[in-house]
Amino acid sequence: MAVPKRKWSKQRSRTHRANWKIDPVYLSRCPQCHALKKPHVVCKACGYYNGREVVSVEDSK
Repeated sequence: MAVPKRKWSKQRSRTHRANWKIDPVYLSRCPQCHALKKPHVVCKACGYYNGREVVSVEDSK
């Protein structure tokens, strides 16, 4: 099993952890219904992906 040769200093550990952050969620418009959706994912509003219906969505109104 690999073992580190030297101890990391507190400053080095904190500098290393400083880049642990959440990336923002990028959204795009659905070409069918123009609702906001994540790219490369089926639209939750209309059920379309890549120009064809993948999931049938029933209106609850």
